[in-house]
Formats: sequence, structure tokens, C-alpha cells
Amino acid sequence: MINKKLQDAINTQINKELYSEYLYLSMRAWFAQQSLDGFANWMDIQAQEEHAHAMKFFNYVIERGGKIELEAIEKPAHDFESPIKAFQITLEHEGYVTSSINGLMDIAISENDHAARSFLQWYVDEQVEEEANADKILSQLKMIGDRIEGVLMMDRELAQRVFVPITPAK
Repeated sequence: MINKKLQDAINTQINKELYSEYLYLSMRAWFAQQSLDGFANWMDIQAQEEHAHAMKFFNYVIERGGKIELEAIEKPAHDFESPIKAFQITLEHEGYVTSSINGLMDIAISENDHAARSFLQWYVDEQVEEEANADKILSQLKMIGDRIEGVLMMDRELAQRVFVPITPAK
């Protein structure tokens, strides 16, 4: 059975993951309005991943005999000015999520909850990947600068991203 302190913290994390989904859907819409369909695709995939992350937490709480308490999801920004600004926000947001996941791990450690530590390790590793991906795209966008040819090339590249569902650990 999950302890209440960890249960409450994971419920808060579910809200953060669902907010992340909203944020990336908002970015998807903004990129689509700019006719940057590859960037929009990247954000769509990111939104799907965040939804999957939220549901993984959701199912974990239920599996551990806990109670789900969903809260209102904050309205995300909707105007991002430029691809660089959107990815700066993305990188900052992923850093915020990493900090939150680390906080969950700290609770699991302090509560001596080995099952939660095992479960959360996947998220710790995932956040390394999330930050690295956002940072790489941001770095490339900064190299491209205002050159529309580079933005369009990157748009074509980002159109290739596909959603890969989370597979449960065996």
C-alpha cells in the first residue's frame, strides 16, 4: 500500500504531467498556425508522451491501493513568438519536471519505499532524455538563427518523429 505522503505527491505530479500535455498541445497549435507542421508534429508527440507519463503515475497509485485526486489544470501560454522561444520554454519546463521527479524520489527514499524508488527510476532516466532532446533542438535553432532555410530543414526533420508507447517493465 502506498503511503499518503507519496500518494499526495504523485497526485500533484499527475497534474504536472497533464499540464505538460496541455502546454505541448498549445505549442503544437502555435506551430501549426505558423505552417511549421514538423515542429507541430514534434509537439504532438511530446503531448502524447506526457499523457502516457500521467497515466503511468495514475495506474501506479491505483495498483498500490491509493486514491486518485485530480485537480484543475492550469491554462498554458498560447503565443510563443518564435521556435527558439518555444524550445527555451520547453527546456525550462522539462527542467521543472525533472526537479519535481527528483522530489518524488526524495520522498520515496525518505519513506523507505523501495517499490516507489524502482518505479520512479524510469522517470529519472526519462527526464535525462527529455532535457537532452529539448536542449539539442534549442542549440540547433540558435545555430540556425533567422535563416528560414534552416528552420524549414529542421521542420522536415521533426516531421519524422513518431510516438512510441511506453512498454511496461517485465
